[in-house]
Amino acid sequence: MRLFSLARLSFSLLASSVILASAALPVESSETELLVLTPDNFDSTIAEGVWFIEHFSPYCGHCRNFAPTWKQLVEETEKKPDPGIHLAQVNCAVHGGTSASFLHLCHKHGVTGYPQMNLYRNGQFVETFKDSRSHEILTAYLNAHAEPRNPPAPTSTTPDLQPTAVEQDELVAQAKPTKDVNPRGIVVSLDEKTFKENVDEGGIFVKFFAPWCGHCKKLAPTWTLLAAEMQHKLKIAEVNCEEHNAICRQEGVTGYPMLFYYGGKGTKTEYTGGRKLEQLRAFAEKVSGPGVQELKFGELETRTAEYSVLYLLLHSPSDKAIFNQVVDASHVLFGSPPLLTSTSSAFYEHYNIKPGTPAIVALKDGDPDVPAAVYTFSRPLSTAQERQGLVDWLVHNRLPTALELDSDNFQDVMNAPHKPLVVIVGTPKNEMEQVAREVRTLARQWRDARETVPVVFTWMDADKWGSWLKSMYGVKANALPKAIVANHSSLIYYETDQFGDSIKLTSASLFSTINGAAKGTIPYKHSENIVERLARYLNNKLVALESYVSENPWHTALYALVALGLLGLGLRRLLADSEPSRDGGYMRKEGRLD
Repeated sequence: MRLFSLARLSFSLLASSVILASAALPVESSETELLVLTPDNFDSTIAEGVWFIEHFSPYCGHCRNFAPTWKQLVEETEKKPDPGIHLAQVNCAVHGGTSASFLHLCHKHGVTGYPQMNLYRNGQFVETFKDSRSHEILTAYLNAHAEPRNPPAPTSTTPDLQPTAVEQDELVAQAKPTKDVNPRGIVVSLDEKTFKENVDEGGIFVKFFAPWCGHCKKLAPTWTLLAAEMQHKLKIAEVNCEEHNAICRQEGVTGYPMLFYYGGKGTKTEYTGGRKLEQLRAFAEKVSGPGVQELKFGELETRTAEYSVLYLLLHSPSDKAIFNQVVDASHVLFGSPPLLTSTSSAFYEHYNIKPGTPAIVALKDGDPDVPAAVYTFSRPLSTAQERQGLVDWLVHNRLPTALELDSDNFQDVMNAPHKPLVVIVGTPKNEMEQVAREVRTLARQWRDARETVPVVFTWMDADKWGSWLKSMYGVKANALPKAIVANHSSLIYYETDQFGDSIKLTSASLFSTINGAAKGTIPYKHSENIVERLARYLNNKLVALESYVSENPWHTALYALVALGLLGLGLRRLLADSEPSRDGGYMRKEGRLD
């Protein structure tokens, strides 16, 4: 019955994809006939010669923007009498899907995003094109991989603007995983014999569950699909806490299901995002991506537009020790933000950094020109404190300056390790775009001012999150848009600036509130009511007591013995027999002469 239901679901998803794809605006132009391959003719078509295949989706904005460039490349290639390379497309909205039970073309060829261009030679996959999708770079790429039947005599070529050093290739190659993980695309069940070995090795996403748990049963088929999606990329595993309770206690499992990602020995993080397949897959893709990628100067704008935050390590090919230290420290990021690297002198000039100085540049909010922060090295880090300082810097700068706050990123923002103040602007749905532009502008002004107080600027859909905003921060529906500054680590917030007025979306009002909150010079309100605060206070005291007992067992035992002795003496005196004396009052039995 379960297999039948899964098959029926797969067919439904496939049918929906076909219907939607046929109704969507096509990416390809009607003026030029583009070759679009199908599962029936893909293998036979690319069996001979060199083929460059674009995998796209008609719903993808990047694909639609790229369509004119692809058309131009096809036209130019077809005009050549002996091009030595062929171009074709695959529409992944028709031949893709999410069901692991359907052998779809795009997933079969490792397509993880759109548009993705793969190079094949005589039917064999060669590589995925990862450079900038500009016409010039693509033309040079096609020329470099073309194999004409009558090749011309070699001619001198213009030097690449971004030469790649052999040493740089070797360093990046060393940072890439070489072992084939999850070769079968299945969920691995762990026990006491296999758990430690797997989590110490790293690169594993683990579900802790109980068979009787309803939420666990609901997640189970999604977890199976995720394992299939991450075949050859990331190990997906599970632990049955009914059968292996010791493991779950050791890992701090307090409810079911709990999901943890292990990046290696001593590296562990809880996944608190959504439980839908696309949300889990997005997280898995991030943590399974290459630990470090090379960046060419010509693709800087493309990459900064692709990621809200990225780190760029600039170094010379001989800085192997620093390169390895940065890669090790970046494991705390779990692939988000990504770490890119370059030895190009063009980046040093672009960011006004002394050539040859090892440095990490944090680029945020789609800005390729002005770094949000820069970390420079005078030498390789020699002490544990210095290495921890690098880790702290990476964590401190991992969030974008401005973003929409929702359930998917709430934990990352509000419970960030460096405890930033969070500007939250509740706004009606119909004013979201305008308010978002204003918040981004203010965030950029704050960043450019090089203020030291850690802050994240956010906006929220008050139509969707209105009741939460009201109960947590007193934001009422008749006073929107409304801005507050939250200190979530202390569960307090600020709704007035240093002038005593309600916070306005101006730099004078908002920045004075932030600085006042950081210095403790303006009044605040509690995010919890008095009953919640009392319960939290008592709970913290109990936790502190439990911690003291576990850390100081001998002192605790001594105090307990003393307390029991005093209690015994007190009870003895209280329960001792007594009667009236001849002089008045009472005399204890042992004090009588008879």
